[in-house]
Amino acid sequence: MANEKARENMKGSGGVTYSQAGEGYFEKRQLKRTAGFWGLWGIGVAAVISGDFSGWNFGIGEAGWGGLAIASVVIIVMYFGMLFSIGEMSAAMPHTGGAYSFARAAMGPWGGFVTGFAETIEYVFTTAVIVYFSASYADAVTSELFGLSMPSWVWWIILYAVFVGLNAVGAEVSFKFAITVAVISIGILMLFAVMAVVNGAVDFSRLFDIAADPNAAGSSTFLPFGVLGILYALPFAIWFFLGIEELPLAAEESHNPSKDIPRAGIWGLITLIATGSIVFFLNPAVTGAEALGASDEPLLDGFRAFLPAGWAAALSGFALIGLLASLQGIMYAYARNMYSLSRAGYYPKPLSLTGSRQTPYVALITGAVIGFVALLIVNFNEGAGDVVLYIAVWGAVLAYGLQMISFVLLRRKFPNARRPWVSPTGNAGAIVALFIAGLAFVGVLLNPDYQIAIIAIIVFYVIGLLVFGFYGRHRLVLSPEEEYAVTGGLHGFDPEAEGLGGTIEDEILKGHTD
Repeated sequence: MANEKARENMKGSGGVTYSQAGEGYFEKRQLKRTAGFWGLWGIGVAAVISGDFSGWNFGIGEAGWGGLAIASVVIIVMYFGMLFSIGEMSAAMPHTGGAYSFARAAMGPWGGFVTGFAETIEYVFTTAVIVYFSASYADAVTSELFGLSMPSWVWWIILYAVFVGLNAVGAEVSFKFAITVAVISIGILMLFAVMAVVNGAVDFSRLFDIAADPNAAGSSTFLPFGVLGILYALPFAIWFFLGIEELPLAAEESHNPSKDIPRAGIWGLITLIATGSIVFFLNPAVTGAEALGASDEPLLDGFRAFLPAGWAAALSGFALIGLLASLQGIMYAYARNMYSLSRAGYYPKPLSLTGSRQTPYVALITGAVIGFVALLIVNFNEGAGDVVLYIAVWGAVLAYGLQMISFVLLRRKFPNARRPWVSPTGNAGAIVALFIAGLAFVGVLLNPDYQIAIIAIIVFYVIGLLVFGFYGRHRLVLSPEEEYAVTGGLHGFDPEAEGLGGTIEDEILKGHTD
Protein backbone atom coordinates (compact mmCIF):
# COMPACT_ATOMS: atom_id res chain seq x y z
CA MET A 1 0.00 0.00 0.00
CA ALA A 2 2.82 2.42 0.83
CA ASN A 3 4.44 1.73 -2.51
CA GLU A 4 1.19 2.26 -4.43
CA LYS A 5 0.67 5.58 -2.61
CA ALA A 6 4.25 6.54 -3.42
CA ARG A 7 3.78 5.96 -7.13
CA GLU A 8 0.58 8.01 -7.09
CA ASN A 9 2.35 10.87 -5.33
CA MET A 10 5.26 10.74 -7.75
CA LYS A 11 2.95 11.13 -10.76
CA GLY A 12 1.81 14.52 -9.50
CA SER A 13 5.03 15.70 -7.93
CA GLY A 14 5.77 18.82 -9.95
CA GLY A 15 7.39 17.38 -13.04
CA VAL A 16 10.36 15.79 -11.28
CA THR A 17 12.07 12.55 -12.26
CA TYR A 18 13.46 9.91 -9.90
CA SER A 19 16.15 7.44 -10.85
CA GLN A 20 17.98 4.54 -9.21
CA ALA A 21 20.66 5.70 -6.84
CA GLY A 22 23.06 3.08 -8.11
CA GLU A 23 25.24 0.56 -6.35
CA GLY A 24 27.24 2.02 -3.47
CA TYR A 25 25.53 5.43 -3.71
CA PHE A 26 24.33 5.60 -0.10
CA GLU A 27 27.40 3.78 1.23
CA LYS A 28 29.49 6.76 0.05
CA ARG A 29 27.12 9.13 1.82
CA GLN A 30 26.93 7.83 5.37
CA LEU A 31 26.86 9.75 8.64
CA LYS A 32 27.74 8.41 12.08
CA ARG A 33 25.52 8.56 15.19
CA THR A 34 27.52 10.21 17.97
CA ALA A 35 25.33 12.84 19.68
CA GLY A 36 23.21 12.69 22.81
CA PHE A 37 21.16 15.47 24.42
CA TRP A 38 24.17 17.47 25.61
CA GLY A 39 25.93 17.21 22.26
CA LEU A 40 22.83 18.59 20.55
CA TRP A 41 22.43 21.32 23.17
CA GLY A 42 26.10 22.21 22.69
CA ILE A 43 25.99 22.38 18.88
CA GLY A 44 22.80 24.47 19.06
CA VAL A 45 24.08 26.97 21.63
CA ALA A 46 27.54 27.10 20.06
CA ALA A 47 26.06 27.86 16.65
CA VAL A 48 24.17 30.87 17.99
CA ILE A 49 26.14 32.36 20.86
CA SER A 50 28.33 34.55 18.64
CA GLY A 51 25.19 36.67 18.29
CA ASP A 52 25.87 37.84 21.85
CA PHE A 53 29.36 38.98 20.87
CA SER A 54 28.68 40.87 17.62
CA GLY A 55 25.89 41.77 15.23
CA TRP A 56 22.92 42.26 17.58
CA ASN A 57 24.08 45.79 18.41
CA PHE A 58 23.37 47.07 14.89
CA GLY A 59 19.72 46.88 15.95
CA ILE A 60 20.40 49.71 18.42
CA GLY A 61 21.62 51.80 15.49
CA GLU A 62 18.33 51.11 13.71
CA ALA A 63 15.86 51.50 16.57
CA GLY A 64 17.61 52.62 19.74
CA TRP A 65 17.77 50.42 22.83
CA GLY A 66 14.02 50.59 23.44
CA GLY A 67 13.16 49.68 19.86
CA LEU A 68 15.49 46.71 19.92
CA ALA A 69 14.01 45.65 23.29
CA ILE A 70 10.52 45.50 21.80
CA ALA A 71 11.81 43.72 18.70
CA SER A 72 13.62 41.14 20.85
CA VAL A 73 10.50 40.28 22.87
CA VAL A 74 8.55 39.77 19.64
CA ILE A 75 11.30 37.56 18.22
CA ILE A 76 11.46 35.43 21.38
CA VAL A 77 7.74 34.71 20.97
CA MET A 78 8.42 33.72 17.35
CA TYR A 79 11.24 31.35 18.30
CA PHE A 80 9.21 29.52 20.92
CA GLY A 81 6.34 28.97 18.50
CA MET A 82 8.74 27.93 15.79
CA LEU A 83 10.83 25.55 17.91
CA PHE A 84 7.71 23.83 19.23
CA SER A 85 6.58 23.29 15.64
CA ILE A 86 10.00 22.22 14.38
CA GLY A 87 10.32 19.87 17.35
CA GLU A 88 7.17 18.03 16.31
CA MET A 89 8.26 17.80 12.66
CA SER A 90 11.81 16.73 13.45
CA ALA A 91 10.55 13.98 15.77
CA ALA A 92 8.28 12.73 12.98
CA MET A 93 11.02 13.03 10.32
CA PRO A 94 14.33 12.22 12.02
CA HIS A 95 16.57 12.49 8.98
CA THR A 96 19.12 15.09 8.00
CA GLY A 97 16.97 17.22 5.68
CA GLY A 98 15.58 19.58 8.31
CA ALA A 99 13.67 22.47 6.74
CA TYR A 100 13.95 20.97 3.25
CA SER A 101 12.53 17.69 4.54
CA PHE A 102 9.52 19.33 6.20
CA ALA A 103 8.67 21.45 3.17
CA ARG A 104 9.24 18.57 0.74
CA ALA A 105 6.68 16.43 2.54
CA ALA A 106 4.19 19.31 2.83
CA MET A 107 4.60 21.20 -0.46
CA GLY A 108 6.28 18.88 -2.93
CA PRO A 109 9.73 19.01 -4.58
CA TRP A 110 9.56 22.68 -5.55
CA GLY A 111 8.55 23.68 -2.04
CA GLY A 112 11.34 21.51 -0.67
CA PHE A 113 13.89 23.13 -2.95
CA VAL A 114 12.81 26.72 -2.24
CA THR A 115 12.89 26.10 1.53
CA GLY A 116 16.13 24.13 1.50
CA PHE A 117 17.81 26.77 -0.66
CA ALA A 118 16.70 29.51 1.76
CA GLU A 119 18.33 27.56 4.58
CA THR A 120 21.50 27.15 2.52
CA ILE A 121 21.63 30.94 2.10
CA GLU A 122 20.98 31.38 5.81
CA TYR A 123 23.77 29.11 7.01
CA VAL A 124 26.41 29.85 4.36
CA PHE A 125 26.03 33.59 4.88
CA THR A 126 25.73 33.32 8.65
CA THR A 127 29.08 31.54 8.57
CA ALA A 128 30.47 34.39 6.47
CA VAL A 129 29.17 36.98 8.97
CA ILE A 130 30.81 35.13 11.84
CA VAL A 131 34.08 34.88 9.90
CA TYR A 132 33.89 38.64 9.32
CA PHE A 133 33.32 39.49 13.00
CA SER A 134 35.86 36.89 14.16
CA ALA A 135 38.48 38.45 11.93
CA SER A 136 37.67 41.89 13.36
CA TYR A 137 37.99 40.63 16.94
CA ALA A 138 41.14 38.62 16.21
CA ASP A 139 42.89 41.51 14.49
CA ALA A 140 41.97 43.91 17.30
CA VAL A 141 43.38 41.50 19.88
CA THR A 142 46.63 40.75 18.03
CA SER A 143 47.13 44.44 17.26
CA GLU A 144 46.81 45.51 20.88
CA LEU A 145 48.78 42.62 22.38
CA PHE A 146 51.46 41.93 19.76
CA GLY A 147 51.35 44.83 17.31
CA LEU A 148 50.34 42.34 14.59
CA SER A 149 47.68 43.32 12.10
CA MET A 150 46.72 41.52 8.88
CA PRO A 151 44.32 42.31 6.05
CA SER A 152 40.78 41.02 6.62
CA TRP A 153 40.92 38.59 3.72
CA VAL A 154 43.95 36.85 5.24
CA TRP A 155 42.05 36.30 8.48
CA TRP A 156 39.08 35.00 6.47
CA ILE A 157 41.22 32.39 4.74
CA ILE A 158 42.78 31.27 8.02
CA LEU A 159 39.42 30.97 9.79
CA TYR A 160 37.72 29.10 6.97
CA ALA A 161 40.66 26.72 6.58
CA VAL A 162 40.91 25.91 10.30
CA PHE A 163 37.20 25.27 10.80
CA VAL A 164 36.64 23.35 7.60
CA GLY A 165 39.44 21.12 8.86
CA LEU A 166 37.88 20.82 12.33
CA ASN A 167 34.45 19.93 10.93
CA ALA A 168 35.98 17.43 8.49
CA VAL A 169 37.68 15.48 11.29
CA GLY A 170 34.39 13.90 12.37
CA ALA A 171 31.04 14.58 14.02
CA GLU A 172 32.15 13.24 17.40
CA VAL A 173 34.91 15.84 17.61
CA SER A 174 32.48 18.54 16.45
CA PHE A 175 29.95 17.77 19.19
CA LYS A 176 32.59 17.61 21.95
CA PHE A 177 34.15 20.85 20.75
CA ALA A 178 30.71 22.48 20.66
CA ILE A 179 29.92 21.56 24.27
CA THR A 180 33.29 22.85 25.45
CA VAL A 181 33.20 26.20 23.67
CA ALA A 182 29.53 26.75 24.51
CA VAL A 183 30.31 26.43 28.22
CA ILE A 184 33.41 28.65 27.91
CA SER A 185 31.42 31.28 26.00
CA ILE A 186 28.73 31.38 28.67
CA GLY A 187 31.46 31.76 31.30
CA ILE A 188 32.99 34.71 29.41
CA LEU A 189 29.66 36.53 29.24
CA MET A 190 29.11 35.97 32.96
CA LEU A 191 32.64 37.23 33.66
CA PHE A 192 31.91 40.39 31.67
CA ALA A 193 28.75 40.95 33.72
CA VAL A 194 30.51 40.49 37.06
CA MET A 195 33.50 42.69 36.13
CA ALA A 196 31.30 45.44 34.73
CA VAL A 197 29.28 45.60 37.95
CA VAL A 198 32.27 45.28 40.28
CA ASN A 199 34.14 48.05 38.44
CA GLY A 200 31.15 50.37 38.75
CA ALA A 201 30.99 50.73 34.97
CA VAL A 202 27.24 50.12 34.62
CA ASP A 203 25.06 53.19 34.13
CA PHE A 204 21.60 52.32 32.80
CA SER A 205 20.94 55.91 31.78
CA ARG A 206 23.39 55.28 28.92
CA LEU A 207 20.82 52.94 27.36
CA PHE A 208 18.93 56.04 26.23
CA ASP A 209 21.75 58.36 25.12
CA ILE A 210 20.62 58.45 21.47
CA ALA A 211 18.92 61.72 20.58
CA ALA A 212 15.36 61.35 19.30
CA ASP A 213 14.93 61.98 15.58
CA PRO A 214 12.31 64.74 15.27
CA ASN A 215 11.40 63.56 11.76
CA ALA A 216 10.60 59.97 12.83
CA ALA A 217 6.97 59.17 13.65
CA GLY A 218 6.55 58.30 17.32
CA SER A 219 10.13 59.15 18.28
CA SER A 220 11.02 59.53 21.94
CA THR A 221 13.88 58.89 24.34
CA PHE A 222 12.82 55.23 24.44
CA LEU A 223 12.26 55.02 20.66
CA PRO A 224 14.68 57.57 19.18
CA PHE A 225 13.97 56.47 15.60
CA GLY A 226 10.25 56.01 16.02
CA VAL A 227 7.97 53.04 15.60
CA LEU A 228 9.35 52.09 12.17
CA GLY A 229 12.73 51.48 13.80
CA ILE A 230 11.24 48.45 15.59
CA LEU A 231 10.53 46.85 12.23
CA TYR A 232 14.07 47.56 11.04
CA ALA A 233 15.46 46.10 14.28
CA LEU A 234 13.73 42.71 13.92
CA PRO A 235 16.51 41.14 11.79
CA PHE A 236 19.10 42.12 14.40
CA ALA A 237 16.98 40.76 17.25
CA ILE A 238 16.88 37.50 15.29
CA TRP A 239 20.68 37.50 15.43
CA PHE A 240 20.48 36.66 19.14
CA PHE A 241 18.94 33.28 18.26
CA LEU A 242 19.56 32.57 14.57
CA GLY A 243 20.81 29.02 14.14
CA ILE A 244 19.17 27.26 17.10
CA GLU A 245 16.68 25.81 14.59
CA GLU A 246 19.52 23.87 12.93
CA LEU A 247 19.22 20.89 15.28
CA PRO A 248 17.03 18.74 12.97
CA LEU A 249 20.02 18.65 10.63
CA ALA A 250 21.77 16.48 13.24
CA ALA A 251 19.04 13.82 13.19
CA GLU A 252 21.09 11.08 11.52
CA GLU A 253 24.02 11.78 13.84
CA SER A 254 21.92 11.65 17.03
CA HIS A 255 21.33 8.53 19.11
CA ASN A 256 17.72 9.41 19.94
CA PRO A 257 16.66 12.24 17.60
CA SER A 258 12.89 12.04 18.13
CA LYS A 259 13.32 12.68 21.85
CA ASP A 260 16.51 14.72 22.14
CA ILE A 261 16.20 17.22 19.27
CA PRO A 262 12.98 18.90 20.51
CA ARG A 263 14.28 19.06 24.11
CA ALA A 264 17.72 20.34 23.12
CA GLY A 265 16.20 23.06 20.95
CA ILE A 266 13.94 24.41 23.69
CA TRP A 267 16.58 24.31 26.41
CA GLY A 268 19.08 25.83 24.01
CA LEU A 269 16.71 28.73 23.38
CA ILE A 270 16.23 29.28 27.12
CA THR A 271 20.02 29.33 27.54
CA LEU A 272 20.38 31.90 24.75
CA ILE A 273 17.69 34.16 26.21
CA ALA A 274 19.68 34.23 29.45
CA THR A 275 23.05 34.94 27.79
CA GLY A 276 21.54 37.50 25.40
CA SER A 277 20.01 39.37 28.34
CA ILE A 278 23.47 39.84 29.86
CA VAL A 279 24.89 41.74 26.89
CA PHE A 280 21.63 43.44 25.97
CA PHE A 281 21.26 45.15 29.36
CA LEU A 282 24.91 45.56 30.40
CA ASN A 283 26.98 46.15 27.25
CA PRO A 284 25.27 49.42 26.20
CA ALA A 285 25.01 50.42 29.87
CA VAL A 286 28.82 50.35 29.93
CA THR A 287 29.64 51.93 26.56
CA GLY A 288 26.50 53.90 25.81
CA ALA A 289 23.90 52.87 23.24
CA GLU A 290 24.97 55.40 20.62
CA ALA A 291 28.62 54.26 20.69
CA LEU A 292 27.61 50.60 20.47
CA GLY A 293 25.21 50.93 17.54
CA ALA A 294 27.85 50.61 14.81
CA SER A 295 30.59 48.60 16.56
CA ASP A 296 32.06 45.46 14.99
CA GLU A 297 33.32 44.25 18.39
CA PRO A 298 30.83 45.47 21.03
CA LEU A 299 31.97 43.19 23.84
CA LEU A 300 35.59 44.23 23.30
CA ASP A 301 34.42 47.85 23.52
CA GLY A 302 32.71 46.94 26.76
CA PHE A 303 35.90 45.52 28.26
CA ARG A 304 37.85 48.55 27.02
CA ALA A 305 35.51 50.84 28.91
CA PHE A 306 36.66 49.69 32.35
CA LEU A 307 39.96 47.81 31.86
CA PRO A 308 43.46 48.83 30.73
CA ALA A 309 44.08 48.15 27.02
CA GLY A 310 46.20 45.04 27.54
CA TRP A 311 43.73 43.43 29.94
CA ALA A 312 40.80 44.27 27.70
CA ALA A 313 42.50 42.71 24.69
CA ALA A 314 43.44 39.57 26.63
CA LEU A 315 39.90 39.06 27.89
CA SER A 316 38.51 39.73 24.45
CA GLY A 317 40.80 37.03 23.17
CA PHE A 318 38.69 34.72 25.30
CA ALA A 319 35.59 36.45 23.95
CA LEU A 320 36.74 35.43 20.49
CA ILE A 321 36.01 31.85 21.58
CA GLY A 322 32.30 32.67 21.46
CA LEU A 323 32.56 33.68 17.83
CA LEU A 324 34.62 30.63 16.98
CA ALA A 325 32.05 28.42 18.70
CA SER A 326 29.40 29.68 16.32
CA LEU A 327 31.72 29.40 13.36
CA GLN A 328 32.06 25.70 14.02
CA GLY A 329 28.36 25.18 14.77
CA ILE A 330 26.95 27.04 11.76
CA MET A 331 29.51 25.48 9.44
CA TYR A 332 28.24 22.11 10.67
CA ALA A 333 24.72 23.23 9.72
CA TYR A 334 25.41 24.38 6.17
CA ALA A 335 27.34 21.19 5.46
CA ARG A 336 24.42 18.97 6.56
CA ASN A 337 21.89 21.13 4.73
CA MET A 338 23.86 20.90 1.48
CA TYR A 339 24.53 17.21 2.10
CA SER A 340 20.84 16.33 2.39
CA LEU A 341 19.80 18.32 -0.69
CA SER A 342 22.68 16.82 -2.65
CA ARG A 343 21.98 13.26 -1.50
CA ALA A 344 18.43 13.65 -2.84
CA GLY A 345 19.68 15.11 -6.14
CA TYR A 346 18.53 18.74 -5.73
CA TYR A 347 22.16 19.87 -5.63
CA PRO A 348 25.05 18.25 -7.53
CA LYS A 349 25.50 14.78 -6.03
CA PRO A 350 29.25 15.04 -5.24
CA LEU A 351 28.37 17.57 -2.50
CA SER A 352 27.01 14.72 -0.36
CA LEU A 353 30.14 12.54 -0.40
CA THR A 354 31.31 11.86 3.15
CA GLY A 355 34.57 9.93 2.86
CA SER A 356 36.16 7.67 5.44
CA ARG A 357 35.43 10.03 8.38
CA GLN A 358 31.73 10.16 7.48
CA THR A 359 31.54 13.94 7.26
CA PRO A 360 30.34 15.87 4.16
CA TYR A 361 33.74 17.32 3.36
CA VAL A 362 32.87 18.44 -0.21
CA ALA A 363 29.92 20.48 1.10
CA LEU A 364 32.14 22.00 3.80
CA ILE A 365 34.69 23.20 1.26
CA THR A 366 32.08 24.43 -1.22
CA GLY A 367 30.23 26.51 1.40
CA ALA A 368 33.51 28.04 2.55
CA VAL A 369 34.46 29.09 -0.97
CA ILE A 370 31.03 30.66 -1.57
CA GLY A 371 31.15 32.55 1.73
CA PHE A 372 34.69 33.82 1.14
CA VAL A 373 33.85 35.09 -2.35
CA ALA A 374 30.71 36.80 -1.01
CA LEU A 375 32.75 38.59 1.66
CA LEU A 376 35.24 39.79 -0.94
CA ILE A 377 32.52 41.11 -3.23
CA VAL A 378 30.46 42.85 -0.56
CA ASN A 379 33.48 44.23 1.26
CA PHE A 380 34.80 45.67 -2.02
CA ASN A 381 31.62 47.73 -2.41
CA GLU A 382 30.96 48.67 1.22
CA GLY A 383 31.28 47.33 4.77
CA ALA A 384 30.56 43.62 4.75
CA GLY A 385 29.35 42.82 8.26
CA ASP A 386 25.82 44.16 8.40
CA VAL A 387 25.08 43.59 4.68
CA VAL A 388 26.01 39.90 4.78
CA LEU A 389 24.11 39.62 8.08
CA TYR A 390 21.02 40.93 6.31
CA ILE A 391 21.38 38.33 3.55
CA ALA A 392 21.67 35.60 6.19
CA VAL A 393 18.64 36.83 8.13
CA TRP A 394 16.53 37.09 4.96
CA GLY A 395 17.30 33.46 4.15
CA ALA A 396 16.42 32.56 7.74
CA VAL A 397 13.03 34.30 7.92
CA LEU A 398 12.03 32.86 4.54
CA ALA A 399 12.93 29.36 5.75
CA TYR A 400 11.12 30.01 9.05
CA GLY A 401 7.91 31.08 7.34
CA LEU A 402 7.92 28.15 4.93
CA GLN A 403 8.52 25.71 7.79
CA MET A 404 5.53 27.07 9.71
CA ILE A 405 3.36 26.70 6.62
CA SER A 406 4.70 23.15 6.30
CA PHE A 407 3.75 22.39 9.90
CA VAL A 408 0.10 23.35 9.34
CA LEU A 409 -0.07 21.48 6.03
CA LEU A 410 1.56 18.32 7.40
CA ARG A 411 -0.98 18.01 10.20
CA ARG A 412 -3.68 17.95 7.53
CA LYS A 413 -1.84 16.01 4.84
CA PHE A 414 -0.27 13.25 7.00
CA PRO A 415 -2.73 12.87 9.90
CA ASN A 416 -1.65 9.26 10.57
CA ALA A 417 2.10 9.83 10.49
CA ARG A 418 4.06 8.95 13.63
CA ARG A 419 4.56 11.98 15.89
CA PRO A 420 6.67 10.95 18.92
CA TRP A 421 6.74 14.57 20.18
CA VAL A 422 3.83 17.01 19.78
CA SER A 423 3.96 20.82 19.87
CA PRO A 424 2.22 22.21 22.98
CA THR A 425 1.02 25.26 21.00
CA GLY A 426 -0.16 23.39 17.91
CA ASN A 427 -1.24 25.32 14.82
CA ALA A 428 -1.66 28.53 16.84
CA GLY A 429 2.05 28.64 17.72
CA ALA A 430 3.03 28.03 14.10
CA ILE A 431 0.69 30.74 12.80
CA VAL A 432 1.97 33.34 15.28
CA ALA A 433 5.57 32.45 14.35
CA LEU A 434 4.66 32.71 10.66
CA PHE A 435 3.18 36.19 11.17
CA ILE A 436 6.26 37.46 13.03
CA ALA A 437 8.62 35.94 10.44
CA GLY A 438 6.57 37.78 7.82
CA LEU A 439 7.07 41.07 9.68
CA ALA A 440 10.82 40.48 9.80
CA PHE A 441 10.78 39.65 6.09
CA VAL A 442 9.06 42.97 5.38
CA GLY A 443 11.57 44.75 7.61
CA VAL A 444 14.40 43.40 5.46
CA LEU A 445 12.69 44.48 2.24
CA LEU A 446 11.80 48.00 3.36
CA ASN A 447 15.10 49.07 4.88
CA PRO A 448 16.73 51.33 2.24
CA ASP A 449 20.20 50.85 3.73
CA TYR A 450 20.36 47.23 2.59
CA GLN A 451 19.20 47.26 -1.02
CA ILE A 452 22.40 45.51 -2.08
CA ALA A 453 21.40 42.55 0.13
CA ILE A 454 17.99 42.31 -1.55
CA ILE A 455 19.54 42.42 -5.02
CA ALA A 456 22.01 39.69 -4.06
CA ILE A 457 19.21 37.48 -2.72
CA ILE A 458 17.16 37.88 -5.91
CA VAL A 459 20.18 36.93 -8.02
CA PHE A 460 20.84 33.83 -5.90
CA TYR A 461 17.25 32.65 -6.24
CA VAL A 462 17.06 33.25 -9.97
CA ILE A 463 20.21 31.18 -10.47
CA GLY A 464 19.09 28.48 -8.03
CA LEU A 465 15.63 28.07 -9.52
CA LEU A 466 16.99 27.93 -13.08
CA VAL A 467 19.53 25.26 -12.16
CA PHE A 468 16.93 23.17 -10.36
CA GLY A 469 14.32 23.66 -13.07
CA PHE A 470 16.57 22.67 -15.95
CA TYR A 471 18.87 20.19 -14.24
CA GLY A 472 18.25 19.08 -10.66
CA ARG A 473 14.56 18.12 -10.85
CA HIS A 474 15.31 15.47 -13.47
CA ARG A 475 17.92 13.73 -11.30
CA LEU A 476 16.25 13.14 -7.94
CA VAL A 477 17.00 10.11 -5.77
CA LEU A 478 14.87 8.40 -3.12
CA SER A 479 16.78 9.61 -0.08
CA PRO A 480 15.04 9.21 3.33
CA GLU A 481 13.44 12.64 2.97
CA GLU A 482 12.03 11.75 -0.44
CA GLU A 483 10.84 8.30 0.66
CA TYR A 484 8.97 9.81 3.59
CA ALA A 485 7.29 12.37 1.35
CA VAL A 486 6.23 10.06 -1.49
CA THR A 487 4.94 7.32 0.84
CA GLY A 488 2.87 9.70 2.96
CA GLY A 489 5.03 9.17 6.03
CA LEU A 490 4.84 5.37 5.85
CA HIS A 491 8.51 4.85 4.92
CA GLY A 492 11.68 6.82 5.53
CA PHE A 493 10.96 7.46 9.23
CA ASP A 494 14.11 5.67 10.38
CA PRO A 495 16.79 5.43 7.64
CA GLU A 496 19.05 3.25 9.79
CA ALA A 497 16.39 0.63 10.56
CA GLU A 498 14.56 0.71 7.21
CA GLY A 499 17.62 0.86 5.00
CA LEU A 500 18.29 2.94 1.91
CA GLY A 501 17.97 1.98 -1.74
CA GLY A 502 17.71 -1.70 -2.68
CA THR A 503 14.34 -3.45 -2.58
CA ILE A 504 12.23 -0.55 -1.34
CA GLU A 505 13.68 1.71 -4.03
CA ASP A 506 12.97 -0.90 -6.72
CA GLU A 507 9.36 -1.28 -5.56
CA ILE A 508 8.62 2.44 -5.34
CA LEU A 509 10.21 3.24 -8.70
CA LYS A 510 8.50 0.34 -10.45
CA GLY A 511 6.38 1.80 -13.21
CA HIS A 512 7.50 5.39 -12.53
CA THR A 513 8.13 7.36 -15.71
CA ASP A 514 8.61 10.98 -16.67
